[in-house]
Amino acid sequence: MTEATRSGREPAAIALTPILSARYREEDLARIRAAAPGARLVNVSLEGLADSPLDEVEVLLRGPIPSGNFDRLLARCPSLRWVHSATAGVERVLTADAAARGLLISNARGVFSEPIAEYTMMMILSVLRRLPELIELQQERTWQPLPAREMRQVTVGVVGLGSIGRNVARLALAFGARVIGTRKEPDERRDFTEPMPDGMDRILRHDQLPELLTESDFVVLAVPLTPETDKFMNGSRLAQMKPGSWLINVARGRLVDQRALLRALRNGPIEGAILDTIWEEPLPPSSPLWDAPGLIITPHTSWSSGRVLDRSIELFCDNLVRFRDGRELLNLVDPEAGY
Repeated sequence: MTEATRSGREPAAIALTPILSARYREEDLARIRAAAPGARLVNVSLEGLADSPLDEVEVLLRGPIPSGNFDRLLARCPSLRWVHSATAGVERVLTADAAARGLLISNARGVFSEPIAEYTMMMILSVLRRLPELIELQQERTWQPLPAREMRQVTVGVVGLGSIGRNVARLALAFGARVIGTRKEPDERRDFTEPMPDGMDRILRHDQLPELLTESDFVVLAVPLTPETDKFMNGSRLAQMKPGSWLINVARGRLVDQRALLRALRNGPIEGAILDTIWEEPLPPSSPLWDAPGLIITPHTSWSSGRVLDRSIELFCDNLVRFRDGRELLNLVDPEAGY
């Protein structure tokens, strides 16, 4: 942390934008005030409209504010030193203007890991137990038992063993699946509270991704969006996937080349895909994805849980006390790495 963050005093003002599609509850505001009782709270809309002056704002709790609005907000906060993103992805925060200011940026890594892992397991089990087809049969009033598979018969490949990926691997192992995963070289700056799950078959380097693709019945994307991962699952990588396998994206829409995915769904080798995040959200009614064979789409809801808002505020308040005391923040983002 820079010397500017080691002042050992409370911020003069804290700006709060809406987070997680929810309004701040009174208990949330009370917790923030308790962590920094001398700070003035400023409410800011996602359009950047503030209910009081921004010139003294030193801390920003940021929700899904678009990058353009974010940059305009930065220009109106000359005293800003730290931005805490209530999302795990920070591609809309790591703007050129933020970099020029040298702002500290932290994110919500770990807040959403459990519900996203549970969503992933729900989808894997639904595919193995043929739930979509069973629902169709019910709607047709047709009594037709369908053969299914067990978790012990499949391999789950987790691309990215960060907080979300580790939780996916942990649950898949608990159900008896064979699990392999890829990760970058260990980074001592990353303080993961979740240990690497015991029982994984293999942990591969990033350059060993083809091994994961050819062996996995389900490939789960759990990597951040960076310039290196934009269109990560392109035509070449989709072609390397195991025949009859499924792709699950619970990370960022731009990780998947959607045109290449449509071709792979129509022509193989994959049987299906599950997308909880899309390039353009909400997905337009005219999108060909709606009618793609073997594609299940959900409206970016894998993170949803009654506990995520509590964890979000808890993490922010913990970091707020650390910021006030001049201590190292949790979940600091490396601007060069992009996460």
